[in-house]
Amino acid sequence: MNNRLATAKRIVVKVGSALLVDQAKGVVKSQWLTSLVDDITKLKQAGADVILVSSGAIALGRRTLGLPAGKLKLDQSQAAAAVGQIALAQAWAEALKTRTIVAAQVLVTLQDTEERQRYLNARATLSTLLAQSAVPVINENDTVATSEIRYGDNDRLAARVASMMSADALVLLSDIDGLYSAPPNQKGAQFIAEVKDITPEIEAMAGKPISGVGSGGMVTKIEAGKIALSAGCHMVIASGHELHPLKRIIDGERCTWFVAQSNALQSRKRWIAGTLTPTGKLLVDDGAKTALGKGKSLLPAGVKSVEGNFARGDTVSIMASGQEFARGLVAYDATEARAIMGQKSAEVQKLMGEDRGDELIHRDDLVML
Repeated sequence: MNNRLATAKRIVVKVGSALLVDQAKGVVKSQWLTSLVDDITKLKQAGADVILVSSGAIALGRRTLGLPAGKLKLDQSQAAAAVGQIALAQAWAEALKTRTIVAAQVLVTLQDTEERQRYLNARATLSTLLAQSAVPVINENDTVATSEIRYGDNDRLAARVASMMSADALVLLSDIDGLYSAPPNQKGAQFIAEVKDITPEIEAMAGKPISGVGSGGMVTKIEAGKIALSAGCHMVIASGHELHPLKRIIDGERCTWFVAQSNALQSRKRWIAGTLTPTGKLLVDDGAKTALGKGKSLLPAGVKSVEGNFARGDTVSIMASGQEFARGLVAYDATEARAIMGQKSAEVQKLMGEDRGDELIHRDDLVML
């Protein structure tokens, strides 16, 4: 048994078009989808959060619109995505509903995982969905994201989602069972079972896209691996052709694991502590300092003063007795922080006029120095 997937508490699963859609008929492979949903159900029953990144909208929509085979023009791709996304969302919703799981459609562009405010909003929405035991089904918003259709892919999108959501494992279900030293059909090609560091030699093993349906290939999977490993997230490339593909990974089916050297939370906190420059300061009382030392979040009640002009999501120094002892990503901008500092949690919502949460800095966004 491969415990990296079996014991993961948050898992992102990327499903490619070639696996999900019967190209000859232009319909979803219902038996395969049902088996995958069974696997997802068992992971959730074991206590894991599951996020899906699903391709297939263009592959479904082009058939409905009667578009020709082969490469589509940009406007044709966008039209196919607009039609196919409805069918794709319906397929996931119906399949998950049979296991009493709520599906949530989330359409994003890569900018949603890169621009600060959009990143924070996307992360908050996904976190709320997971807290309600829903399964987010994410896809690129191909109808408007023109550059993503031409250059983007769901491998890298899935890796960005895994990084944003501090996932433990990223599963790339593909039409190939892992990484080889050369194209698999080439004589002498060797299977690579585990990768601990993405070296130039590993990058050189990536070839051209294998599938004629999806936009990715091994090159994009290696790029996804870089994103995932830097975020402390393990990544696995596995074949999805057979039924119950996630169970097969857990049971030891051949696949390639990219192994992170630290966990997601450690990587995130190292990034906060060592990479980001503070743009403001929060002076807290001794009670708040003690609470933070015990792993608690920073609440407005413990803040005595606010310095600087920072925005939501910026890094701030946390001070006590003139000394910085922690850093974190603040959930309110400077003006809002000044308005709610020293206030009890019950008063924060009244002052803000909406429920933004009672944590000025969440413990997962805070690192002790």
